[in-house]
Amino acid sequence: MRAVTDTVDEKITVRAADAADAAAIARTHIRSREVAMPWLPPRKRSDAEVERWVREVVLVDAEVSVAVDGGGSVVGYAAVEGEWLEHLYLMPEVRRRGIGSLLLARAKAQRPGGLDLHVFQRNTDARAFYARHGFTVVDLNDGSRNMEREPDMTLRWNPVTNGTPTDG
Repeated sequence: MRAVTDTVDEKITVRAADAADAAAIARTHIRSREVAMPWLPPRKRSDAEVERWVREVVLVDAEVSVAVDGGGSVVGYAAVEGEWLEHLYLMPEVRRRGIGSLLLARAKAQRPGGLDLHVFQRNTDARAFYARHGFTVVDLNDGSRNMEREPDMTLRWNPVTNGTPTDG
């Protein structure tokens, strides 16, 4: 993967993830979901199982970027697989600092032809974030397509609409 990095400020760097990041990505994933979506059903996977999933599935199947603070700690990650933004999670204490926007910009740069994602309908913060970044609703689902059985929606970012570039 490329060694190119992007920074949101002097303390945060975004870079390609590697296998050594698996535990930190798993912690970010778990903590973010617990805090941002407390209404989700209790998770069935142990911390070790989530870490194994990150190592054996996410890091293998997707292009994963991590946001790293000045102390070297992973504070967020994004995973792009095909035309799908499969994951974008931040540690709760770093939300609303531009880190999610930086990870999303990198994902868009990886897929300049467009990007799709699923978001839970009740996750109003995430829905507003993606709307600010040019994503629009493509469909709604009753939750039958996700393991949480939580109603979700598909969002799409098209880089050009009617000849006019969208928010990048």
